[in-house]
Amino acid sequence: MSIDTDTTTRLTASVQAFYAAQMQLLDAGRVEAWAGTFTEDGVFAAGGIPEPARGRSTIEAGARGVAEQFDRAGITRRHWLGMVDAQPQDDGTVRARSYALVYEIPEGGDPILRRSTTCDDVLVQDSGSWLVRHRTVVRDGLD
Repeated sequence: MSIDTDTTTRLTASVQAFYAAQMQLLDAGRVEAWAGTFTEDGVFAAGGIPEPARGRSTIEAGARGVAEQFDRAGITRRHWLGMVDAQPQDDGTVRARSYALVYEIPEGGDPILRRSTTCDDVLVQDSGSWLVRHRTVVRDGLD
């Protein structure tokens, strides 16, 4: 599908704004709101997880468990997504690929780069914003 540069620029900016809001929800521990950025039947597949999480409630439960684990350990996590490439598809979805870095900051300590990944999403429009229908995270050096 070929689109003009202005449309591509607007699409990429919209997707980047979505990711900024989505990752800040996760990093702030607002797991229910973060999970709400996935479709009801969304899929989250990540290296190191044996089976993909299927469905918003399952995605939320998994993220909540991880958030609680880091909270108990006194570790703050920060996700940084960049190098976003958003491509509209003929079916109305958008395929977005980005690089993601995950930092862990122990209480009173220095930030540690814990993960370097690629993030491949299928996004769908919902009330003027985006929802993730399918996310695949591949950890560099592992997968």
